[in-house]
Amino acid sequence: MAEVFVSIGSNIDRERNVARGVELLRERFGELRLSPVYETRAVGFDGENFYNLVAAFTTDAPVEVINDELHLIEDACGRDRSGPRFASRTLDIDLLLYDNEVRESESMTLPRREITEQAFVLKPLADIAGERRHPVLGKTYNELWQAFAHSESDLHEVPFPF
Repeated sequence: MAEVFVSIGSNIDRERNVARGVELLRERFGELRLSPVYETRAVGFDGENFYNLVAAFTTDAPVEVINDELHLIEDACGRDRSGPRFASRTLDIDLLLYDNEVRESESMTLPRREITEQAFVLKPLADIAGERRHPVLGKTYNELWQAFAHSESDLHEVPFPF
């Protein structure tokens, strides 16, 4: 069984879409561990604030199947891929980690680069996997978060009714 971590984000009808995305992840992969939900500003474009969190689950599904399933869940929540890369979205689910696999291909990079680049990915990952080590850097996610140049004002934990 592989331990999988995914980031979840939405800035269009965000409460409904995050809740639906989590529900569909549970239906497909079973029990989830969820980080707190954080509100953050849009990155790379002007748009409404996002809700972001990280979910973890175990599965025996191959990484390619998981990636396909994540796209199907996004689609089920109305994800429109026809616009620019950095734009508002109903649901964005990105595969962050698949066990300790390291992979660089056209379709997938593991571990996902945003882990060390974006507070809205690293903080919730540290919340649920703080002692786990980054498979390339060898540092724990807590250590990476502590070293991250961040502004607390950019990341606000929000209560969320799962």
